[in-house]
Amino acid sequence: MSSYKPTVIQNYPKLGNKVTRDTLYWKNYKSPVQIKEFGAVTNINFSPIAPYNYAVTASTRINIYGRYSQEPLKTFSRFKDTAYCGTYRDDGKLLAAGSEDGIVRLFDVGGRAALRQYSGHTKAVQVTAFTSDKYRLMSGSDDYSVRLWDIPSSTELHSFKEHTDYIRCGCTSNLNADLFVTGSYDHTVKVFDARMDKSVITMEHGQPVESVLLFPSGGLLVSAGGRYVKVWDMLKGGQLLVSLRNHHKTVTCLYEAIVVGMTNSVLNIRHRKRNENKQENRKRGPSYRYFIKGKDYMPKKDDLLVSKPVRSHLKKYDKLLKSFQVSLALDAVLESKVRVKTPEITTGVMQELNRRGVLQNALAGRDEKQLSVLLSFLIRNVVDPRFTPVLINVAEIIIESLLLGNHVYMKGQLEKLNFQVSKHEN
Repeated sequence: MSSYKPTVIQNYPKLGNKVTRDTLYWKNYKSPVQIKEFGAVTNINFSPIAPYNYAVTASTRINIYGRYSQEPLKTFSRFKDTAYCGTYRDDGKLLAAGSEDGIVRLFDVGGRAALRQYSGHTKAVQVTAFTSDKYRLMSGSDDYSVRLWDIPSSTELHSFKEHTDYIRCGCTSNLNADLFVTGSYDHTVKVFDARMDKSVITMEHGQPVESVLLFPSGGLLVSAGGRYVKVWDMLKGGQLLVSLRNHHKTVTCLYEAIVVGMTNSVLNIRHRKRNENKQENRKRGPSYRYFIKGKDYMPKKDDLLVSKPVRSHLKKYDKLLKSFQVSLALDAVLESKVRVKTPEITTGVMQELNRRGVLQNALAGRDEKQLSVLLSFLIRNVVDPRFTPVLINVAEIIIESLLLGNHVYMKGQLEKLNFQVSKHEN
């Protein structure tokens, strides 16, 4: 008797996701670390100086986290109501935050108690920013007003009430300490000058403004709101340069970050993978040339070829097919680890059974559980173009046998499979 030939499993191309630049970029990050906060995270702000700690504003407190710490290094909890917009000063020594009660608080990063409190707003303050001279503080509130405070004396320097809706974003200029920008739900972005009594530039965004970002050069301003991100030329008096609408939902922030706060009180952190040179600490192995040595060698006339027979190890289903146990062979490839991860093997064995003319015998005599597993496999894979030619034949045999046997308990799965088969035939 000739030796048994193993079942030929056809190699199909892998249906993986398309590799893009975004895919390659996110592969450079480790799996995210998630930290549970006490409430919805309303703001995250990074310290501009080393070691670049970041302040997470959530509920009635502000937690300071280190670069790799999963526990707060420090907590500021002197808030009577929800805290908002914890923001570092450029030197990383002071931290300002607004709150639901309308009070702006100033903290020393090295201490715990509030250094100053600025009262004047009548509603929640959700925007704070330091001016570039480090001696003034800007705040925006739900009372439609923007106020400028003197840090040392705790006095109000200016109050602008030009917006007609909530002010939810703002920033200051790095080049000019008198300039600052605010965005409001009244669809406008306004540029203010502390030396003037009113705004100097007004831009119509067209949607409630959620975030504004002023470029370090001061020449360009970006606003986000609704599905739009718009770029404005500040040197031409706020002229619109480009309007981007690549998003399907509201854009809520303009920032390049790897720390994300969520409304379900979860803080999600991603770290870049370290580029460690592992080969330096590892013993150097044979080079690539060693392994391909002699690959292109051309045999000569007097060379003697010594071949060693290679023993082939049969898979479980091949052993069963070799001993003509066709029903058990089909059971072997319908195991969950085979049919889910490698459906091509299950399909290949079915194709071999069909070629031998014993497919109907292998499908006969199955109980309710085995039939349910088989139907689930067919429903899931019969629409796959790679397996359709083989599985259509199997499905027709199953449908015919179940209809003749009047299996009421399989009615749902049977109707679904019958619909997919008839749809393919049409």
